[in-house]
Order: sequence, then C-alpha cells, then structure tokens
Amino acid sequence: MKPTIYTAKFSFMEDFEKLYKSGWSDWKSFPDPRKGEYINAPLGSGVYQLRNKKTNRYVLFGTSKHLAHRMTSLLPKPYGAGTRNNEDKQNNVLSNIQDIEYRTMSFINNDDAKQFETYIKFTEQYLFNT
Repeated sequence: MKPTIYTAKFSFMEDFEKLYKSGWSDWKSFPDPRKGEYINAPLGSGVYQLRNKKTNRYVLFGTSKHLAHRMTSLLPKPYGAGTRNNEDKQNNVLSNIQDIEYRTMSFINNDDAKQFETYIKFTEQYLFNT
C-alpha cells in the first residue's frame, strides 16, 4: 500500500510542477492606486506571486478564496484594503511599486490553491517567505 501512496504523492507533485511551469498568467506591472491603476486578478480562489523586476528577486506569494480582494491588502492604507498585519511587506511593495510585477493562477477549489501555495513556498526563495 505504501508504494501507491508514494506514487500518488509523486504524481501530485508532478502535477504541481507542470502547473508551476505553465499555469500562471503573464507577469503584469503591479498597479499604482495613486495613478488610478487597478489589479487584474481572479475574483475567486487563486494564488499570486510578486517579484521585483529590477533585482529579479521574488518578493512574496499568497492565496485566498477571493484573490483580487486579498491582493489589495498588499499595499498600506490608504492605498490598500483588508486587515493584513505586516507593514514591512506593504511598505516594500509600495516603495518599489514601479519595479513590482505580479502573476496569478486561478483555482476552482480553495484547498487546491492552499496546497499549491505550500508547493511554491519551497520552489523559490522569497524576500518575505510567509
């Protein structure tokens, strides 16, 4: 029975690897709300990644049942919304907004999005790894 479990897990990881390579949206510039720009992200469940195009470094990642709304919390008030508790992340995104890019992946099932988020946490090095 154990070989079946390992095979299933291996297959599961293979699926995530394929998704990671080809399931993302294109990279987009992170919108600056001070200029009236807006975010283009799934309304339902999904995962996001942010990177700094100037340093070519991944900044952060996340998931939510309502991805577009969640991503609005990546900026400090008054520009962002939500109850995110990490000002360091928010201030980093805002102070580097001209160099921040994001990409998203939509999921039908939020549990799948959470599992994929765990996968990407260990796939890349992030400035903020939470």
